Amino acid sequence: MRAIVLEQYGGPEVLTMRDIPKPRTGPDEVLIRVHATALNRADLVQRQGRYPPPGKMGAYQVPGLEASGEVEAVGERVTLFQPGDRVMALLAEGGYAEYVAAHERLTMPIPENMSWEEASAIPEVFLTAFDALYNQGEARPGDAVLVHAGASGVGSAAIQLAHEGGMLVIATVGSQLKEEAARAFGADVVVNYRQEPFLPVVQRVTQNRGVDVILDFVGQQYLEANIEALAPDGTLVVIGTLSGSEGRLNLGLVLGRRLRIQGTALRSRPIERKMALVQQFLREAWPLLANGRVKPVIDRVYSLDKVADAHRYMASNQNIGKIVMAVSPATSSV
Repeated sequence: MRAIVLEQYGGPEVLTMRDIPKPRTGPDEVLIRVHATALNRADLVQRQGRYPPPGKMGAYQVPGLEASGEVEAVGERVTLFQPGDRVMALLAEGGYAEYVAAHERLTMPIPENMSWEEASAIPEVFLTAFDALYNQGEARPGDAVLVHAGASGVGSAAIQLAHEGGMLVIATVGSQLKEEAARAFGADVVVNYRQEPFLPVVQRVTQNRGVDVILDFVGQQYLEANIEALAPDGTLVVIGTLSGSEGRLNLGLVLGRRLRIQGTALRSRPIERKMALVQQFLREAWPLLANGRVKPVIDRVYSLDKVADAHRYMASNQNIGKIVMAVSPATSSV
């Protein structure tokens, strides 16, 4: 099968197309013929050698944390799927390939009338957003939520989920085009961080109470303002550290307001916890996708052989929503 293999670390040019064996399917796994996969920031970090896949390294290092396609074969203990089913899967690696094996409980059915490209843009970001918002942040209807990087893949998913959950949503973005997009996703207030700081806006909108939950991808640069922006008993959920992983922390505010700082990472969790999350998502959030109340947001679609261009585009931070790669050549557009 064709696959993008990391044989060395570095820039986008190290992403190499190779012909490698199909993955073996375990007794609880399904073999998926991949139609589309999607990029995540973690892929760029893995390409640089700073984010290896969990567990023992296989013969080939193939990036890709999510994929959509058709079930081609099933393991002997699989009961949830059968060959021919349209599915999307959460992966630890392997999505940048024509075939991938996934545990049946990390695999989800694709809603009717949803394209392969749309489905590939769901597992990693929607599961991350759902978990960060409801499990890590313990957000509830009526809460005020601040979503940084509101036009990103996870940001666009989080805004939609929070809006559907009856929350006041404040989002930060870096351009006018992304402002318009965040509002379209359901954000009540959008702050362009290139024009004004977010803390005074949060204080004004919440009448100095602060927000109950913050979903943050920025890290160091926002840490002090994030702590200031939290309401009593609020939670800062750290999903990424794009600006750095160290910063000044006002422990007086943490103590006085009974604040919680919660780190989260999906890829490195034990598989049992990931399976539990997928099943929770299917019960509580999948219906919103099935009825169109929330939707994956796709910026553009590349063909698999243009993977280096896709990585460069993600690194430019221009995208609104997800960057997808079509593994089936007929479905690509870039």
